[in-house]
Order: sequence, then structure tokens, then C-alpha cells
Amino acid sequence: MIHPHTYIHPNAKLATNVKIDPFSVIHQDVEIGEGTWIGSNVTIMEGARIGKNCRIFPGAVIAAIPQDLKFQGEYSRVVIGDNTTIREFVTINRGTMDREQTTIGSNCLIMAYCHLAHDCLVGDHCILSNNTQVAGHVTIGDFAILGGMCAIHQFVQIGRHSFLSGGSMVGKDVMPYIKAARNPISYAGVNSVGLKRRGFTVEKINHILDIYRVIYNKGLNTTQAIQYLEEEFDATDERDEIVMFIRESRRGIIKRFSKNHVDEDIAD
Repeated sequence: MIHPHTYIHPNAKLATNVKIDPFSVIHQDVEIGEGTWIGSNVTIMEGARIGKNCRIFPGAVIAAIPQDLKFQGEYSRVVIGDNTTIREFVTINRGTMDREQTTIGSNCLIMAYCHLAHDCLVGDHCILSNNTQVAGHVTIGDFAILGGMCAIHQFVQIGRHSFLSGGSMVGKDVMPYIKAARNPISYAGVNSVGLKRRGFTVEKINHILDIYRVIYNKGLNTTQAIQYLEEEFDATDERDEIVMFIRESRRGIIKRFSKNHVDEDIAD
């Protein structure tokens, strides 16, 4: 199961049924769960914790030190859940003293040439399409889908069940359950197709739509919208999640698309 042209440090811990193709390098302080496949020319560095039944394709580099000048060599890790696929030439950096690890959940698909920087937290069932670049300290919620060549600014939060259009430049937080598109990136409606696929009822999707009509269509500022939702809407998991997301946003949430934004950019 392990090719003789692979180097594995004696202190690495590999479960049963791990398969490693030739010319890969497994450093010390690495743990790999059973049933995982490592392709050729993969480098897995110190601090990597890889779950069961993962697939890591050729050229990937997992758990290299952060590209952060504040990093002082502190101990940190990369933790990858079960059943996650890492495609060709993906790079995932270790954490820093902030979170002490970079985390990728279970059942994720990280497509070719993606980069995940230090201290990122990616939930379960996420898809990051080709060439997506994620800066440090970013949080991506469960079931989020990022189109190809997205660029995510550091400290951004991307909510659960959201969908980002390919090529998006993301400098603000993206709310849960929504689609985000255009330039500058803007609210583009509720991700109703994705929610239906995941078993959300029509009633629940309409409830989410009503919440976002208050936030984006009613002419209220963010503070007024939160107050309206708390006073006029019954408490539900979705309402509370969205309100809490807004309250905890560090970079502010994306806005509704306005043609004036484009016109102003062109005029400048």
C-alpha cells in the first residue's frame, strides 16, 4: 500500500489501509486516518492531522508554515476531517498563535490550485472551486460553495449554505443562505436551489427570503433591520443565526447590488 519510493518519517502515524504513491514525503508529527490515499509528489509537513478516507492528489502541500511575518515558530497544526478530497497543487498552511490550527471539515472538496492560509476554519460539506485563494483567519460555514478564482480577504466570514459566484473579490462578510455575485460583490438573492437540495422546505426558504427582504429591500440600515427582525419576526433558528451573524461581523456585511456602485467605479 505504500510505495518504496515514498519517504515516511519514523515518527509519523499511519492507520491501516493508507495508500501512498511514489515520491511523496511524510514528515514527523503527522497522523493519517485509515483508508486515506496520498497521490504522487505530495508533501505533508509537521502538524498535519488527516482523517479517514481522504484523497490527496499529486502536488499538494499540507501543513507548511504560515506565510505570516508574525509567525515565530510556535507549534500549530492543520486538521482535515474525514472523506475530504484535496485536488492537485492545493496548499494548506498551518495556524499561528491566533487559532493554533487551520481546520478543514469533513466531506469537503478543495479543487486544484486552491490556497488556504493560516488559521482558516472551513466547515463540513464545503466546495472551493479551482484557484480559490483564501487569506488568513477566514471562516467558511458548512455547505458553502465558492466558485472558481474567488479571492477572500483576511478575517472574512462566509455563512453557511451560501454560494459565491466565480471570480468574486470578497472583502466583506457573506451572510448565511444567500447567493453573492457581481463586482463589487453584492447580495444576489437567497440560495434557494442549494437549500432545496439539502432538504429545506418551501416554507422555511420563504421565511429566509422574508428575512432578507427586511435586510436588503426595506430601506433600513443594518441596526434598524436587526431591530425590526427581533420585534416583528418570530424567533427561529434561521432568524437568530442571521441576526447573530450580523452582530458578530467584523468587516461588515455585503450590500445589495446598486448600478451606482459600478458607475462610480467607472467614473473614478
